[in-house]
Amino acid sequence: MTLAARPGTLGHYCDMTEWNIQSRAHACAACGKPFADQEAYHTLLFDERADFRRSDICQACWQRQYSEGARDRKGFVSYWQGVFVAPQPQVEAIKKETAESLLRKLIELNDPRYIPAGYILAVMLERKRLLKVKEQLMRDGQRVFIYEQPATGDVFTIIDPALQLNQLEQVQHDVAALLEHGLNPPAPESQPATVQAAPASTPTEAPPVPAGPGAPVEPEAPPPS
Repeated sequence: MTLAARPGTLGHYCDMTEWNIQSRAHACAACGKPFADQEAYHTLLFDERADFRRSDICQACWQRQYSEGARDRKGFVSYWQGVFVAPQPQVEAIKKETAESLLRKLIELNDPRYIPAGYILAVMLERKRLLKVKEQLMRDGQRVFIYEQPATGDVFTIIDPALQLNQLEQVQHDVAALLEHGLNPPAPESQPATVQAAPASTPTEAPPVPAGPGAPVEPEAPPPS
């Protein structure tokens, strides 16, 4: 299934900041010291024109380099604090497509056609409290949401496509189809061609052959008594 781009929007999306996912770092970006489990850290978001860059800083480097002074003098546009959680071993399992896994796949594709669907998925996850809005920024005249996944610390950059009411129903239908079938839906089953049998022809009685001159005439059967 493909999502049809809204008229007049595809080129606009292509010119905007690419949406992305930035995972939580395992070490301080300033000093390189690995984060310990349950250690507090500080996340800084820098606007580098082509994209937003995330930087995770330990408490000591934050106090020494970033805590004093306004954010504009330090160069970052957003800031928040988190707690590092050591990653757990992953267990391979076959799972049905979820809103979060689908959103990650759409962002990895980075296809402007899926921006409306990605936005709806992010809103769904926010309502379920699986994503948290950390910042709202304006970029190239378009609103951009910065979401964080609290469990993993991953940061999602999501573009607001400014959907109109008459577009919502179609996008919601597209999202439902993606959740049900994924990005590679099964091909529609081809129906076997049916050949309609011609009606059986009934044998037609041969027309009687007229008797020629001099031909013997069969006597008529006597009427029943």
